[in-house]
Amino acid sequence: MADMKVYFDHNATTPLHPEVKKEMIAAMEMFGNPSSMHAYGREARANVEDARRKVADFIGAQENEIIFVGSGSEANNTVLSLFVCSSSQCIPGYRRSTIITTKIEHPCVLETSECLAHQGARVKYLNVDRYGKIDLDQLAGMLGDDVGLVSVMMANNEIGTLQDIEAITKMVHACGAFMHTDAVQAVGKVPVDVRKLGVDFLTISAHKIYGPKGIGALFVKHGTPYCPLIRGGHQERGRRAGTENTLGILGMGTAVEMRRIEMPEEEERLLFLKQHLKKGIEESIDDISVNGHPTDGLASTLNVSFTGVEGEAILLYLDLEGIAVSTGSACASGSLDPSHVLLATGVDAELAHGSIRFSMGRETSMQEVDYLLNVLPPIIKRIRNMSTAYIKGGLHAASR
Repeated sequence: MADMKVYFDHNATTPLHPEVKKEMIAAMEMFGNPSSMHAYGREARANVEDARRKVADFIGAQENEIIFVGSGSEANNTVLSLFVCSSSQCIPGYRRSTIITTKIEHPCVLETSECLAHQGARVKYLNVDRYGKIDLDQLAGMLGDDVGLVSVMMANNEIGTLQDIEAITKMVHACGAFMHTDAVQAVGKVPVDVRKLGVDFLTISAHKIYGPKGIGALFVKHGTPYCPLIRGGHQERGRRAGTENTLGILGMGTAVEMRRIEMPEEEERLLFLKQHLKKGIEESIDDISVNGHPTDGLASTLNVSFTGVEGEAILLYLDLEGIAVSTGSACASGSLDPSHVLLATGVDAELAHGSIRFSMGRETSMQEVDYLLNVLPPIIKRIRNMSTAYIKGGLHAASR
């Protein structure tokens, strides 16, 4: 029987903020369609536009640059699809159909890129170093007058590494291409200003910032060519058809509002907890490897590989103790393959299989971190004792 219930999987999704829950419960009485001209519709429209203003202000955008969408995955699909659609005059006069992205993107970017490649797009993939940083020299060598879009994740969902999006964007614009960043894991955790970054497209998801699932936003810089992925209605100024998810949009607006208040202090606190957790694991468990950049990463994310242990086994044993963690991206949890992110950083397949992501949030406490540090070492020891491959100091030679 678990002594505590502890949630260390905030990168997968976050619990609703109490203020978000309160706002959404109150908003359930507001059922009007935002497109209707009568009083019910006007009330809903006013609330949608108020939430749009909050999202825009939070990232330094103009209100008309924010499109509400169903998810971060939809936003990413929309942006990537623009640059294949362009060959059929979706973006008149724009013929650049090469897309550059990285090997550590979210599956919704990688799988969409692969799909678009079958439709005639040329896709190039940037390598990363052992910490998950892209090579700017490699990017410079890939850029040319055939490149239409570069898409680089701002903060990696598995290892937390942050990219220098501002520097990347300057390089991309110098060759005449457009820049997109999937900022789903960054917005609400680190300061994000689209004007400073210079990006043309930026993706946000509400359920990563204590808002509801099923709602996200896409920033499209004013003047940037655009074509809807979902057609058939005038909603979102003709940029995304379908009746607006009023309840979700209001929840997202409140979530952003609360991030503005809580984020600065929270980042400092979470960094302290992360350092305490990292030190505790290093001091109590042999043969581990910490993944991600040692300093340039999310304060809330710690990814650790445990030699000679399956990550799924660790997850299940921790779950029995009331502790929720992840073996990587929640969107890839059904896969038995090792993390594509860790493989891209040079971690071998055996070690990648033994990786756990600990991701913390606004309610994570020192007591919970200490509980994890008390429970985790005996679990690793128990699993290793059952392993025929593990010997102290590394994997048995026969398993290499």
